Amino acid sequence: MTQHFHARKTIAILAFTQIASWGSLYYAIAILAPEILREMGWSAEIVFGAFSWSLLVAGLVSTPIGIMLDRHGGRLVMGSGSLVCAAGMITLSLNHSMAIYFLAWSLLGLGMSLTLYEAAFATINREFLANSRQAISTLTLFGGFASTVFWPLTLKLNSLIGWRNTYLLYGMVQLGICFPLHMLLSAPKSQRTLGAEENGPSQSRRSHTLAEALQHPAFWKLALAFSANSFVFSTLSVHLIPLLGKFGHAATWVVMMAAFIGPMQVAGRLGEMTFARHALPQTVGKCIFSALPVALLMLILFGTQQWAVAVFCMLYGLSNGILTIVRGTIPQAMFGRENYGAISGALAGPALISKAAGPLAMAVVAQHYTTPSPFLLILLLFTIASLGFYLLAVRREPMSVEAI
Repeated sequence: MTQHFHARKTIAILAFTQIASWGSLYYAIAILAPEILREMGWSAEIVFGAFSWSLLVAGLVSTPIGIMLDRHGGRLVMGSGSLVCAAGMITLSLNHSMAIYFLAWSLLGLGMSLTLYEAAFATINREFLANSRQAISTLTLFGGFASTVFWPLTLKLNSLIGWRNTYLLYGMVQLGICFPLHMLLSAPKSQRTLGAEENGPSQSRRSHTLAEALQHPAFWKLALAFSANSFVFSTLSVHLIPLLGKFGHAATWVVMMAAFIGPMQVAGRLGEMTFARHALPQTVGKCIFSALPVALLMLILFGTQQWAVAVFCMLYGLSNGILTIVRGTIPQAMFGRENYGAISGALAGPALISKAAGPLAMAVVAQHYTTPSPFLLILLLFTIASLGFYLLAVRREPMSVEAI
């Protein structure tokens, strides 16, 4: 009974802090950027470029933060992250120069790595042990509502108090609510206790260390698979609406289809929890990595048809939703739990860098072509490469390292 209450408490804490952190760190800029542009007089490349820089920062620090999560647990690391996020948002709300603007987003990039999914997944993997996959699925189900809550909330706050006070308020939420909640997380199990619980008395194998994982070819194939996939997803998150408009569809219908993606992410996560909870993460990943090239090919061939756009948005949402779960569970399945934070952080680094580069790189392509086909063909090649790297990574699971 006590263990059940403890599990529910942990999920409740992380569910609130993930919604608040994703909503304020990641989604709010889409609503507030036009106001920042209007007041500061900067170009869109600068306003959104600083946001891309924050993703790059998050990627660069993901491995050392993963190591910190393994050593100190989520309470200290995620609690510190709330303070860093608060500092970044308050700095952002007070900035009047480009240098301070980029400084603020540098802090927020560090805060992302300390507080978002990778940190939460590492916390769950240390606390939930055998039930970590179900807990990760449940958490992502809640996290899927971050944009649903924060886009309208940010729009309303911006109209009432302006973009500066909106970011100031979000900084206060990190300081006054998320920080205390993160400090209520349980103290982490020691590495020795964790290893004993994971392996049990009858086991003769142990988890990979970070150095051992980095030496395994499967790690780099997996990193390339997630990196190529992140490039596509981040590109589509920015360019999808104008891209679909180039097929000749009405703007209102395109926006309605794009809004359909969020609920499909949640539906995908519900489906994974219901129908695939006993399947290996490697198997679920094969289906999900295969879905996006099929969806893009359908859009290339039949993009002028409304049904094809609807099917694409459905597959895109489902795959994006379930991939978050795969990303959280497969490092443990392939490399063990003991050094999960460090290994998943190292896997996340290249993906976050691709996530930052995708929208900017493909914006150059979009400027050179009036038709959507060349743009989509490039993304299709990335998804095929992503699928290929993933299949190579899981074809032969990394052998556990013999215990010493």
